[in-house]
Amino acid sequence: MLKKAGKDIPTKSGTKTNPKSQKEVPGQMLDKASKEIPTTSGTKSQIMMRLEKMVEESDIMHGAIRSVDMDEGVFGIAHSELIAKEDMQELFEHEKLGIVVIHTYIWYMYDTLMRGTELCNRFNFIAASRINTTFITKNPTSVMNELVDRFKVAGDNTTPSLYFLPFNSGNGGHWVLVAMDLSRLMVYYLDSLPGDWSKYPSMKKTVDAAILKFR
Repeated sequence: MLKKAGKDIPTKSGTKTNPKSQKEVPGQMLDKASKEIPTTSGTKSQIMMRLEKMVEESDIMHGAIRSVDMDEGVFGIAHSELIAKEDMQELFEHEKLGIVVIHTYIWYMYDTLMRGTELCNRFNFIAASRINTTFITKNPTSVMNELVDRFKVAGDNTTPSLYFLPFNSGNGGHWVLVAMDLSRLMVYYLDSLPGDWSKYPSMKKTVDAAILKFR
């Protein structure tokens, strides 16, 4: 039921305290930074250079954080992510990416490309923080029900829809992407490393069971 293709990004898990000062992401800062940087050629993209400049000029590098509010439309449940200095360093230094960075990227893609369009009925996302190897090992039934609930939140189950789950394999923080096509009862497994879904049998079993229960 699972197919393999594609590439992924490794991740690093960790915890961080909640600083006293929290600020919302200022939408104008990136536009301002982009006007101050001339076009140059190099290994880094222009957007990455602009983002680095924006962060360097902000108070994030001095311990402040940014709070990104994610409504129910993104992952099926409303929550907030806190972006701090270490998250930005992971991105700039090409280190293993944490869940915060992954979730924030998905939120930006949803907010920029999907919100208010018919794409919301075709593509849905599942939070990596709620479906992972650790949870499956402890309580696979609970994780299966979590997936079924996410399918139900997305709306009419007769609407063809793809669900994307960034999955932390637990193997050195390696990420894979699981794409679930409910209309065809097909699951696509995207991994940059050699091998197939048999490396993650508990994940496959849980995903298959959730799809069959939902249908």
